[in-house]
Formats: sequence, C-alpha cells, structure tokens
Amino acid sequence: MSFEFIKKLPTPDQIRSEYPVPASLQELKKKRDAQISDVFTGKSNKFLVIIGPCSADNEDAVCEYVSRLAKLNEQVCDKLILIPRIYTNKPRTTGDGYKGIVHQPDPEKGTDFLRGILAMRKMQLRAMEESGLTAADEMLYPENWGYVSDILSYVAIGARSVEDQQHRLVVSGFDVPAGMKNPTSGDLSVMLNSVYAAQHPHPFIYRGWEVNTTGNLLAHTILRGAVNKHGNSIPNYHYEDLILLLEKYNERDLANPACIIDANHSNSDKQFKEQIRIVNEIMHSRRHNSDIAKLVKGVMVESYLEEGCQKIGEHIYGKSITDPCLGWEDTQNLIYKIADFI
Repeated sequence: MSFEFIKKLPTPDQIRSEYPVPASLQELKKKRDAQISDVFTGKSNKFLVIIGPCSADNEDAVCEYVSRLAKLNEQVCDKLILIPRIYTNKPRTTGDGYKGIVHQPDPEKGTDFLRGILAMRKMQLRAMEESGLTAADEMLYPENWGYVSDILSYVAIGARSVEDQQHRLVVSGFDVPAGMKNPTSGDLSVMLNSVYAAQHPHPFIYRGWEVNTTGNLLAHTILRGAVNKHGNSIPNYHYEDLILLLEKYNERDLANPACIIDANHSNSDKQFKEQIRIVNEIMHSRRHNSDIAKLVKGVMVESYLEEGCQKIGEHIYGKSITDPCLGWEDTQNLIYKIADFI
C-alpha cells in the first residue's frame, strides 16, 4: 500500500466542540460577514483591504499585528473594511519544506497535524478576541475547511488551486466571500469558469459524505499577475487589464461581478515595496472609471511588523519567513492613502 495511515485525527465537529467560538465572537463574525458581503453585493460602497503577513507563523506576532490593524480600522472604518490575512497553510516554496502552521506549528520540528490544527484555531480565536476583526485565509486543502468554517470571513483560492474541481465544489458551499485567483498562466477564462462553478449548486463526495451545496453567489475574481513560459512575471492590474476583465464579466451570466487585486506575487514580481505603487495605480483607475470602481472591490497586500523576509534559521519577531512583506510604517501610510482615495 502506498499510503501509510498514521493516526486518525479529530473531526472538525470535535475540534469546534473542544475549542468553540464564544457567543460574543459569533455575533462579531455575523456582523463582519454581513458588512463584507454587502460590499460584494453592492449594498455598501466601502473598500476592502485584505492585508497581513504572507504566512501566519507566530501567534504572538500575528496577534500584535492584527491588534495594530484594529486600531487603524477604527480610524478608517467609514470608508474601508480591513480584513487581516491569517494564512495558516502558506508554505515556503523552496528551502526546508515548511508548509505552514497547520502542518508545522514549530517550524524547526517535524509535522504535527493535531497540534497544528489546535495552534491555528487558538491563534484565530485570540486574534478575533483581541482585535474585534475576523480574518481571511487561503484554502489550500479543501478537506480542512471544516476546521475554520466558523471563524473566517473571507477565503482565497490560490493560482495553483483554482483549476481544481474539488476546490470549486467546496467553495460552492461557503457562506462567506471566496476569491478565485487567476492561474499562473494568466488565463482569465479559467478564473471566470471557476467563479461560475462556485456560484452554482453541486452534489459531490466530501469527507466521506454525499453532500449538496446551494452555490456561493459571493464567489469572485482575484487578479494576481501571471508567469510566462520563461518564468517572467506578467502584471494584470493595469487599467487595460481591468477593462478586459470587465468585458469578460459582461459576457457571462455571473452574480455580483467583483474583483480584488493582489498587489504582490506576479503583479509585483515579489518586489514587495512595489505594492505601494501598484495600489496607488489601482485607486487612480477606480477614480478615472466608475465601472472599474464598481468592479474592483478591494486590494490584497502582504505586510507584517517588520519589512522584508528572513532567512531560514533566523528568528526575527514579526518578519516574514516566506515571501517579503511591507513593514508596519509603510502599511499604516498605505492604508491612510487608500482611505483618502475613497
């Protein structure tokens, strides 16, 4: 047998029962979910800023970051909704094989899924309680959704997952907005087909169950740039790209046309400081064209307490262990500037 079954993990219901969301936080999530959903349906003109570290590697640093973000949110909440990125499955693509806190709650030790699930849930709950903000995560593994379904207010589907049928089907059962990124090829049709699939109901097998979903009308697109056959980055956040996406949306029968722009990854060629310039250009495009303003509902930015990223083996508090991020001062200034555009 090619699979070695190590041990059976607790079910999502068991984990949620052992580490429940307190009633006060349930009400917080309900309120935040409604505010964020209203942006995608057009009921609200607020602008979303999905922002935070590339990978949520350290509970204390993540919670400090999110608490700082909460203070900013209070200052700009009449125009913006800040959604902290608490990405618990974000891996290193090179180096020592780190796959995120769910896999390795201690990066210097081996895989420990049970401790990882508990560490992830504890961090998410603490961040909610201390900040009053609910978070976003990337659903790298669809079968793990149940462990966070009562916590998150936003989910992203990555460029390498967006073509996968299981991801599309699981998203169709979400009750929160889910952003489908364009694939690394940059093919907008693949991204839009993924949105179409996620917005419709499906029967399928999930975690050993036969399930039916109702479709997620809050599924939408995320532009994150592309990579050509030579490995060079191709940005897709420019004005002409947004007009093209708007045209493709108009050709399709999709509910709640919406787009989030990821200012890092292939849009910035991972030159993290470029995120500032890119966001400014996006805001200018929205100001110039009212149709683009209706389509582009927010931006996604990678940021942490300290700018840049650290090498494997370093232990710098609040500095990314995966992709480089903006530091706090730049983050704060960027959020104020975004609010001035609205």
